[in-house]
Amino acid sequence: MNDGEPEPPLWEQMAQRSADLPQGERLQKVLAATGFGSRRIAEDLIAAGRVTVNGEVAILGRRVDVDNDVVEVDGAPIGVRPDLVYYLLNKPVGVITTSRDTHDRPTVVDLVPHDPRVFSVGRLDVDTEGLLLLTNDGDLANRIAHPSHGIEKEYLVEVTGGMVSAGSIRSLRTGVRLDDGMTAPAKVSQPEPGVLRITIHEGRNRQVRRMCEAVGHQVTRLVRTRIGPIADRSLQPGSWRELTTDEWRQLTEAVATATPTGSTGTIERRD
Repeated sequence: MNDGEPEPPLWEQMAQRSADLPQGERLQKVLAATGFGSRRIAEDLIAAGRVTVNGEVAILGRRVDVDNDVVEVDGAPIGVRPDLVYYLLNKPVGVITTSRDTHDRPTVVDLVPHDPRVFSVGRLDVDTEGLLLLTNDGDLANRIAHPSHGIEKEYLVEVTGGMVSAGSIRSLRTGVRLDDGMTAPAKVSQPEPGVLRITIHEGRNRQVRRMCEAVGHQVTRLVRTRIGPIADRSLQPGSWRELTTDEWRQLTEAVATATPTGSTGTIERRD
């Protein structure tokens, strides 16, 4: 300020400060719209230094570009882009996990809206049923599907041979040798004879089927029942729905906080 010049009125100073800030949606409005409570709660999160924009701690009054800025709360990114969609599908048996099939068989993308175009997060074999995520968010899809992020996938498995022995279950838990190497430790229980609940974080081709075969049991039915924190027992085969805001946030937080497994495996293949 030059000597002798009067200081601009407060409203003019505030207007100038606002004009100097990045343009777009107010950060607290974006946080409230993506499920973080009221704008007052969002303002408290910002004031506490728990919100960053493009890696920098945000301040009250900050505006964000919902198409380009990366907004994180406690280190977990939030979805601010309105063009991104997240579908949860209960894939039936006989449906192909691809966008197109040369034999004209039904595909998973036939079961969800065609606009915008989406792709599956990982794959399920044609004979496998259960939960599958579809999205147009490539970054999140890669982080969920890649085994290095350790996102759990839970399956209900019906096998031949009746009761699975305690020794076989112990082998499945500690790891079995397949033709492409030892499997990582898995969570395994037997809720009833001949029915296993298996939770893995790897993504090898037909892994659950091969694990069961390795201990002498053929799989007769395989159903994925959970992806990370996402489960839905009421979703009927062939039906889909959008993830809720809470589910989306839980999923992104699970990816952000997952302990790396050290795996160098490929992106998740058919189970």
